[in-house]
Amino acid sequence: MKKKIIILGSTGSIGQSTLKVIKKDIKNFDVILLTANSNYRKLIHQAKEFNAKNVIIYNKKFYDIVKKSLKKRTTKVFSGNLSLTKIVKQKVDYTMSAIVGLAGLQPTVDAVKISKTVALANKETIICGWHILSKLKKKYKTEILPVDSEHFSIMELAKNSSDHEIEEIIITASGGPFLNTPKNKFKNIKPSQATKHPKWNMGKKISVDSANLMNKVFEVIEACKIFNFDEKKYRIVIHPQSYVHSIIRFKNGLIKMILYNPDMKIPISNTLYGKKNIIPNIKKINIETFNKITFENVNIEKFPSVKIIDKCLNLGHSTPTIVNASNEVLVSLFLKGKIGFLDIVNNINKIFKDKDFNKYAKKKPRSVKDIKITDNWARLKTNDMCAR
Repeated sequence: MKKKIIILGSTGSIGQSTLKVIKKDIKNFDVILLTANSNYRKLIHQAKEFNAKNVIIYNKKFYDIVKKSLKKRTTKVFSGNLSLTKIVKQKVDYTMSAIVGLAGLQPTVDAVKISKTVALANKETIICGWHILSKLKKKYKTEILPVDSEHFSIMELAKNSSDHEIEEIIITASGGPFLNTPKNKFKNIKPSQATKHPKWNMGKKISVDSANLMNKVFEVIEACKIFNFDEKKYRIVIHPQSYVHSIIRFKNGLIKMILYNPDMKIPISNTLYGKKNIIPNIKKINIETFNKITFENVNIEKFPSVKIIDKCLNLGHSTPTIVNASNEVLVSLFLKGKIGFLDIVNNINKIFKDKDFNKYAKKKPRSVKDIKITDNWARLKTNDMCAR
């Protein structure tokens, strides 16, 4: 029997990687739904290539183009922010949640209701709405699996292990482009430098997050929400080669790590197939590479962002939502040249001192709407702070 699959954000990098995985085995898959925000050309191509039953183009101005392009096919075309539950009536086997930003939260909530398994690649959904998802997954008996390499690795390493057996959980960081840059030069860092990662060609926002380690701040918060382990056991370690994604130190003296090339098709394929998985065309790690693997502690003076983790975990339930929203605004302002590189973390720390911070931070949201209210406040407050 074919596996029924949904891909939320099919035109993005994770969505495209997911389609590459199933393309090798397309006879065993039935693509029920593909979604995109504005990349209608790629969505049309994907719908035709994979014979998708349904597509959603969220940006309504492209609806007519998509509709016309697929009129000779059986594919149903939808637009706007309508619930997935109104389109997909049967239970699907697997949903990849890869919509970027807070826009992915509501579709993921819907997906949990109609999927046996939801693979999560959307950090905002975890950071801001995990408590909502965790309740729904129990109600609908849905398995939620992380596909970000760090969390996928923790999941694999910690299988069948309890919290009292674990001493330490290490999340690795490449160190970004400024790992060896002297601290006194950070104030003059330009956007063109911060977006030039030494190993990968990534989007501008995630490149900046990697440059000041804010991406690792969010990854630790995500891990604390996904896994039932003591929050104090997490640590960030610099590993420039990026072959080891997570390490777990056990109390019995064993240390476990998983090594694999930084190729998202690996965690995607493993969440899709499990142990029966065979991934074609995956570049193997040369054995000589093992001689070049290094680790080092984070220089907190150069990367003070890591101090924000404790605040996110201890200053109120919605603090991560506030930090996430504020960071997005600040990175955007930095990329436009309106603030400096160091101002990103400095301004996040300022928002903790705002007179209205506790009002929003300590509130436990009960719905996606509540989360969006807090998110909106943080964005407006951050813009206001920087405009003074």
